[in-house]
Amino acid sequence: MSGKGRLYLDYNATAPLRPEVRDVLSSALNRVGNASSVHAEGRGARGRIEAARDAVAALVSAEARNVIFTSGGSEANNLVLSPGFHRSGGAGPELLLVGAGEHACVLEGHRFDGASVELIPLTPEGIVDLAWLAGRLGGEARRVLVSIQLANNETGVVQPVAGAARLVHEKGGLIHTDAVQAAGKIPVSVADLGVDALTLSAHKLGGPQGVGALVLAAEGYHLDRMIRGGGQERSWRAGTENVASIEAFGVAAASAGRGLEAERRRLELLRASFESAIRRLAPDAVIFGEAADRLPNTILFSVPGWRAETALIAFDLNGVALSSGSACSSGKVRRSHVLDAMGITPELAEGALRLSFGWTTVESDVIRFASSFERLLSVNDSRKVRAA
Repeated sequence: MSGKGRLYLDYNATAPLRPEVRDVLSSALNRVGNASSVHAEGRGARGRIEAARDAVAALVSAEARNVIFTSGGSEANNLVLSPGFHRSGGAGPELLLVGAGEHACVLEGHRFDGASVELIPLTPEGIVDLAWLAGRLGGEARRVLVSIQLANNETGVVQPVAGAARLVHEKGGLIHTDAVQAAGKIPVSVADLGVDALTLSAHKLGGPQGVGALVLAAEGYHLDRMIRGGGQERSWRAGTENVASIEAFGVAAASAGRGLEAERRRLELLRASFESAIRRLAPDAVIFGEAADRLPNTILFSVPGWRAETALIAFDLNGVALSSGSACSSGKVRRSHVLDAMGITPELAEGALRLSFGWTTVESDVIRFASSFERLLSVNDSRKVRAA
C-alpha cells in the first residue's frame, strides 16, 4: 500500500481491506446468532445477510433474490459450470465452451467430462474470438453453455461478453461470466451483459477473503448443488452462513459502487503514469493487450530477456509487491496460459509481470515503482534480472 513502507501493487490477487469493511467485520465477529434461528439473535443475523444480499445485487444491477452466497469466486464458478445448470422446463447443457484465457477455477473447476469441453481462442490482443464462437455455435446441435470472463485477471482485457451472449442465446444456449476482476472497477450489469449467471468475489473489492457469490439473471434456473444437507441460501447451498464475512462483503460492494466512474478515471490516469514510466526506463518493454479495452488498474508487461521469478524476487527485496499473473498456482511462477493463448513467444511470456492497483494507490507510488524499476535495470550497468 501507499506510504513509507512496502508498495503493494497486487490488487488483482487480493485488495486491501477497506477501513469501513474492517470496522464492520470486527463488530460482526462480536455478535452471536445463527441466521436459521427464529430468536432475536438469529433474526438479526438473517437481517444482516439480507442487507448484504441487497448491496451485492445492487453492484451488478441484479435482483437480491437471485444472489447466492458462496465461499468465493472459485466455488461460485464450480457451482454454475455443470451439466445440471438449466432453465425451468429445459434440459442441461451437453457442451461447455470456455475462453482460452479463463481463470483456473473455470478451466479446471467445471463439472463436465473433458471430451465435452472446448476452448474459445484468443486474438493476439487477448480478446475471445467471437467469429470463431459464431461459427462453432452455428454447426453445433448439442445444448451449449458458454463461459467467458468479463475481464482477464492477468492482462485486464475486457471481453465482449454482451456480444457473445447474443450469439449464445440465438442458439438457445446459456452463458456465464466470471466478473470477479471486473466488478467494482468498471460498471457491471447482469441485464446489460445479457448473461444467465455471473460470479463475484469479496476480496477483489476490498472485502474479506473466503466469501463470494453466484448471481443468476432471474428466477427459474436450476443448479446441481455441490453442498447438500440444509436449506440455507434458498436450498442452493447448505451450511451455516458465514454471517460476518457476508455482512462485510455487502459493505465492500456498496463502497466499491460509490463513485465508481470517478475512481475509474483516477485509476486510468495512474495506469497511464505507470506505463509511461515503464516505457521511459525500458523502451523495449511490451505491454500486453494495450490496444484493447482494459481494466483501469491492470498492466501486464515484459522486458525482453527478463525472467519473472528473478524479477519478482528483486522487486520484493526492493519493497515492491508485484505478481507474474494469476495468484492461484500455490506460489509458483509459471508461464502464463493466457499469453500462450495470445500467441506470445515463450521467451517474452516467461518474463511477464503484472501491476495491479486500486483504492489506496496514489501518484507518488508511481515514482516509488519507477525508482525500484530503474534500480533493477541498472544494477552493475547490466540487467542482472535477465536470463543468463
